[in-house]
Order: sequence, then C-alpha cells, then structure tokens
Amino acid sequence: MKRVLTFEEGDYEDNKLLGGKGAGLAMMTQMGLPVPPGFTITTEVCKEFYKNGERLPDGLMDEVKEGIKYIERKTGKRFGDKENPLLVSVRSGAAVSMPGMMDTVLNLGINDEIVEGLAKQSGDLRFAYDAYRRFIQMFGQIVLGIEHEKFEKIMDEVKERYKAKSDAELGVEALKEIVEKFKELVKKEKGGFPEDPWKQLEMAIEAVFRSWNSPRAVYYRKANKITPDIADGTAVNVVAMVFGNMGEKSATGVLFTRNPATGENELYGEYLPKAQGEDVVAGIRTPKGIEEMKKEWPDVYEQLYDMAKKLERLKKEVQDIEFTVENGKVYLLQTRNGKMNALARVRTAVDMYKEGLLSKEEAIVRVKPEHIQQLLYPRIDEKSRPKPIAKGLASSPGAVSGHAVFDADTAVKWAEEGKDVILVRVETKPDDVHGFYASKGILTSRGGMTSHASVVARAIGKPCVVGAESIKVDYDRRLFEVNGVVVREGDIITIDGFSGEVYLGKVKTVEPELPREFFEVLELADSVRRLGVRANADTPEDARIARKFGAEGIGLLRTERMFRAPDRLEIFRNVIMASSSEEREKALEKLVPLLKKDFLEMFEIMEGLPVTVRLFDPPLHEFLPSIEELLTEIYELKMRGEHEKAKEKEKMLSLVKKLVEANPMMGHRGVRVGITHPEIYRAQVKAILEAAAELIMRGKNIKVQIMIPQVADVNEIKYVKEHCIEPAREDVEKKYGIKVPFKVGTMIEVVRACLTADEIAQEAEFFSFGTNDLTQGVFTFSRDDVEVKFMADYLEKGILKFDVFERIDEKGVGKLMEMAVKMGRSTRPDLEIGICGEHGGDPSSIHFCHKIGLTYVSASPMRVPIARLAAAHAAAYEKGILPSVY
Repeated sequence: MKRVLTFEEGDYEDNKLLGGKGAGLAMMTQMGLPVPPGFTITTEVCKEFYKNGERLPDGLMDEVKEGIKYIERKTGKRFGDKENPLLVSVRSGAAVSMPGMMDTVLNLGINDEIVEGLAKQSGDLRFAYDAYRRFIQMFGQIVLGIEHEKFEKIMDEVKERYKAKSDAELGVEALKEIVEKFKELVKKEKGGFPEDPWKQLEMAIEAVFRSWNSPRAVYYRKANKITPDIADGTAVNVVAMVFGNMGEKSATGVLFTRNPATGENELYGEYLPKAQGEDVVAGIRTPKGIEEMKKEWPDVYEQLYDMAKKLERLKKEVQDIEFTVENGKVYLLQTRNGKMNALARVRTAVDMYKEGLLSKEEAIVRVKPEHIQQLLYPRIDEKSRPKPIAKGLASSPGAVSGHAVFDADTAVKWAEEGKDVILVRVETKPDDVHGFYASKGILTSRGGMTSHASVVARAIGKPCVVGAESIKVDYDRRLFEVNGVVVREGDIITIDGFSGEVYLGKVKTVEPELPREFFEVLELADSVRRLGVRANADTPEDARIARKFGAEGIGLLRTERMFRAPDRLEIFRNVIMASSSEEREKALEKLVPLLKKDFLEMFEIMEGLPVTVRLFDPPLHEFLPSIEELLTEIYELKMRGEHEKAKEKEKMLSLVKKLVEANPMMGHRGVRVGITHPEIYRAQVKAILEAAAELIMRGKNIKVQIMIPQVADVNEIKYVKEHCIEPAREDVEKKYGIKVPFKVGTMIEVVRACLTADEIAQEAEFFSFGTNDLTQGVFTFSRDDVEVKFMADYLEKGILKFDVFERIDEKGVGKLMEMAVKMGRSTRPDLEIGICGEHGGDPSSIHFCHKIGLTYVSASPMRVPIARLAAAHAAAYEKGILPSVY
C-alpha cells in the first residue's frame, strides 16, 4: 500500500486512511475545484511512527520527495530553490474532526536565502519577510517546543518601538528585525534554526505525528469518545502554500454553507484581508463578515458561493470551509461537516429534506437525541455564567433559580405564595413528591442518576442535580454549607441540570422557543418508525405535555400519588390500620369517588389513546409515619397529658413495626398487597371503570388497560382477576348498565415472570417491562445504594461499560426480555409488549426494544420527542441508513 497519495489519486471515501482533511482535499481536487496541489501521508504511517519509537519509517522521506516533485510539476515552483521557491504547509488531519487539537506548520521551506527569492517571485519584500517571521515562530513553537510567550514578547517590543498597533502595520525593516530576533531566540533555546528545507519538512512531519498523542488531543478523544475504531492516528497533509497576505486583493477566511447558529440558508463566515489562516483563529485583528465580501469583492463572493453550495449538495451536509484568496484567485484549503447548535441542526435537516437534498431517513439521522433534548429545556446564559459553589450529577436537564427550601411542605406553601423554590434534601423519598411538583428544581447531596430524585425529576420534567456530596444539609438549622459558603432557607440558588453545577444567587437563563422545524422533524420521524411511543404520566399536567409532544397514549399511569394527596392520606391510613376486610371496604368507599375524579380527568385528556393504569405498587408502610416520628409524637402527647391520642399513635406504631421490612423493594408490595388486601385493588378497579363508564356514556372514546405489578406467577393474575377485577366490573356494569371494554395485563419486572412468560400470557393481554426492577433483580443491585457506593468505581475500572440503570444491559436483562417476548407471543401471537421503566427514554435502549420487536416504549413526557426520534433512528439503522447505534 502506498504511504503517500496525491490529492488526485487518494480515495476520498476512505476517511480512516486519508483523515478528514486529506479526504476533503482529495474530493475537492477530483471535483475540479481550486485546491492547491498536495499529497497526504496516510494514518497508517502514524501507527508505524509510534511502533518505531516516534521515528519516521525507513524510506518514507523518499516517497515524500516524490510527492514534492508532483507539487513542483503542478505549480512550476521548486522546493528549496533560491530563485523560484515553493513553500508548503504541513497539516494534521484525523478521520474525525478534532479542531485545534493537533498541529500545523505554514510557510515551510524558507531560509535566509530563499526569503530573497520569495521577494523577487512575489515582487513584495514585505510579504516575503512576513512569511519568514511567521514560519520561524510557528516552527519554533510547534516543532522545537519553544514557549509561545517568548516569541510574543519580541513581537510586542518591536511593535511598541515602531508604534504599530497590529502586525499588519509593521514595515519591512521591523519584520527583518523580528526575523533576526526570532532566530537568536531559537539559537539560544535550541542551538540554532534548521536552514535546510528538507530537514524542516522532515521535522515538521514528525511534529504533526507527535501531536496525535499530545495531552490535549488525548483528552479530546476521551471526552468525545473517539475510540481507535473511529480514528487511530492522524494523517499529514503537505500542500503548496497559497498566500492570503500577498497583494491587496488577498484574504483568508472560514465560512459555513448555512448559518450554524440559526440554520438559515445563507453563507455565514468571516475573512481577514491580507492575512494568513492563523490570524483568523488567533483573533489578532477583527475579521469582516462574509456578507461584506459581497460588496467589496462580488466576483470572489460569487465564486465562493457557487463552490460552497456545490460541496453542500455533494456531501448533503452543511459544510465548514477554509479558504484563501491570493490576488483575487480563490483556493479551498479544507471542507468538513459543520458543527452547529441544536436549533441549526434541526432546521437544516428539515430544510434539506424539503429541498430534495435528503431523504426522510437521511434528514432524521442528521438530528441526534441530544439536539432534541437541548431544545426542550432552559439553559444557563453563557454570557453570565459565574463560578459554581458545588457540583453533582446532572440527572435531569434544565437550568432554574429559586429560594432554597428544605422540606416538601414548605416548598408547596411558598410556591402557593408565588415564590420560585428549589427543594434541597439529603435525599428524597416518595413523601416528597408533592414538593417536587411545587418546586422549580431539586438538589440532593446524595443519590445517583437513577435515585428517587433523578427518576421522578426526569419523569415530571424538573431540572435536578443529585449527589452533590460537598453540600452538607442541616435540616434543624434550615441551611446547607459548602466550602465555607452558608446557604440559608430563602436564599436564592441556581442549579444547572445540564452540567450538575450549583450557583449562589440567580443566574440568567435562556428559555427555549421551539421552532416549527422541531415538530416537523418529529413528524418525519413518525413516518419512519415502527415502534410506538407512549408516556409515563402521573398527573393531568404530565398527560397534557405528553399529548403536546406526540405521545400515543400513557404506557404507565402510577396511582400511588392519588393516595398521597393531603385529603386522602388520612383515609388511606385508616384502610391500612383496619383490622378487618369490612373495615377496609368501608374506609375505601370514601376513596373511590376521589380516585374516580382523577381517572376522569386523565382519561378525558387522553381520549382516543390507550391509558395503562398500574394498580397499587409500593409497600404499605410508606404511607404511615416513620417509627421516629411516631415515638416523638407519643412522647409529646404524653407530656401534654393526651393519653387517649397517645394510645392511638401507639397502635399505629405497633402496626408500622410489623409492616417495616428489611428489603421493601423485594417485600410486601405490588400484586402481593393486592392479594393480601384485595379490597384495595377492587376499589381502584371500581374507580377506573366508573370513570371510563361515565365518559363513554358522554360519547368519549376511552381505552383502558389495567396493569398488575410485580407478578411472578400466573396464579397471581388469576387471583386478582377473580377477587378484584371481576367483582368490580360486575358492580360497574350493574350501576351504569353498560359494558366497559378494557384489557388486563402485567408488568414484567420479576425474573421469574420472564422465565414463565408463556404461562403468564395465558392470562395477560399485554406485557410492559419494568426494567428498573428487572435490572435490580438480575444484578441483585439495590439501585439507590449502588449509584452512590460503587457504580462510579465499576465504570472507572471498566467492570461495567455503562450504568445499567440508564441503559439496558443487553447481555443479561436484555436476554431475559428477548426470552419473554418470544415465549409470550408463542402463547398469544398478538401480545402487545411495551417498556415503561426509565430505559424507555434512553436512545440506545430504544434501539434494543426495536430490535427485539416490542410494540412501544413509554418515556417521561419530556422525553417523548427523544423517544420518537430514537425509534425512527432504530428503523433507519435496520435499513442501513444510520451507520451505527449511539
């Protein structure tokens, strides 16, 4: 295989071999666009370089000399010649763009004699010495490793002496002086400057290869997950120099084929007259907007416009183009896919589809889930971002400010008074949920990405930062301390759910405005995806958001919240405290109308779409005061002489002690409560079906699905059907005189349910994977404990490649899911199967759900748009349009 390929012979489809820059230069050359002639030393040589102890492989410079001869033939100039010199640039270029991470050397091939030849050749002595001083400085810094500041100090001294405000104002004598001083510096620091152009070229090639493993390049690859299979070395491009600093009608610049901030279909960029490429990047002078070129040099602008749009049509992507104008002639030095913000990415994808540049699938895969997410949430205004006081895990995106409060009741009270609040807790519990809804955001000092706070915050679209361990919360004193800063209740703080950072005071945020194209790209996604998308919703507001964002139903309506409302909690505590079935039923009679009211509102909002209601799931003790609270109350009552009330509390204390479990997540919960307390499930089903009946009688199209949680054996479903669902159905039909159509299904969240899915499907009309609990069961991990105690270690040490509570573990949990799908459908071929765990909003997990043939995924309302897009990506991947899963 050739190690050196000219731009005319390189295969521009082979980014991995030529690097992005080399591939772009080859493509433009072969398209007939004006590119300075040159050649690429392939990425394979980079690997050889490192295997060879950071030395160029034998014979490479002979091939490089052949490449230089090729450039000489194309330009009519000669490398190292004193009369008609050829100067070259030596530039890096990996398979993927790593802007600014690797090195470039310009104006190479000049020395004390050649500079005079360059002056004669160009007819411009000042230009020649400007090129020479630039080369010595760049070579000295990049190849020889001399500090940048030492060159800048010399420049500043000379500019001050000649009263020049910028480099462009320096005359020939000043530039000659700078050259001499630069050479003295190099001699002092490194023993001398290499005068031989071939030695300069060899050393520059080595320096570019070395820059592949520079600390900044290594960090960039790690941060951007650029693995060796994506890019495993840089190429080196040797290109004939063209000069944007030679003559009056010369310039250097960068442009995008569309606006990278707004997506508008207009050339966007800037240029500097009489300058070289590094001047634009360094900000030495203020550049001009590309629109000024339209007035200043209309002919040049038209050339650039035509070439830019030609490249965009070929690449089907917004292009980021580097160009030089030398005495009125345009040269293209680089083209690559442009980096844009989320708004521009979405808008350009839609526009290019409408223009016929992209197919539906191609437009959809241009937009990534993170682009959709970035458009949905308010963000910190970068212009006013201060220093953070703490940092935790960014568990739910968005940036919000509010008064710090330390309990849920205060959050509700202050919110009702019109205050914005942020709920600050050591960790949150189900009892805090009303505080979540009242708060603008949640901050905890403990917890991981799937802790209670994280899960609920994401579900309801609240910004959240968890696990900010440097924060010490003191509930008694109503404050938290962090690194010497004391934040008292009522003080304003800001949390950033994108970065995990916490700020003192109010920080300016930018509210999102969803563009028309946001909805259009999702409509395109809907036309491509096979997988349905529903929402997990607990409240009417959740349901409204879900419908707004295109959810096709509710895949999980949790009912626990309905029992926790202040006007219901005491009633439900009486249910739990009841000593007989009759007592429980009597207490539940008061709850049914209240529960029905909730279902009426939810069903009406989701009219025409399926609503899957999960029956009661948590352990009963969560609805009673804690042992510590009761002991305190009993003590205080006795001290006040209220002995009768104290006896009632002692009775409750006795029950709480009986109900408290060592491991409540694996204890008396879900269907187990429905079997030991069938009155609770019966009352819930009655409320569900009564609400549906009343709406049906009003002409509404209501689709109800009743889901039984924590099932491990088919007999559990049979029992619930016989003792809870059927009696409730009969009562409702008798009361309203109509039949209410509904389905009965189960959550698949217990390992045994996966293993016996064929039996369970005999009784269940649908499955919904509860992957949070299923993952806990497969790994025997306690989710909240794992996140805090050792998940970070496991990820850092490579024991796990990802957090299994954020993304489905396909090798373990995924195998059980596949098994359950096949076995369930072997019994019931038309079995509807969804997923309603946290993984339902994770793009990688959605790909897996598509692959194993699920019917739908259910995500939190704010993640519905992301799920719609990811489902379309899964379909595109299946067709080979998307090259890889995330």
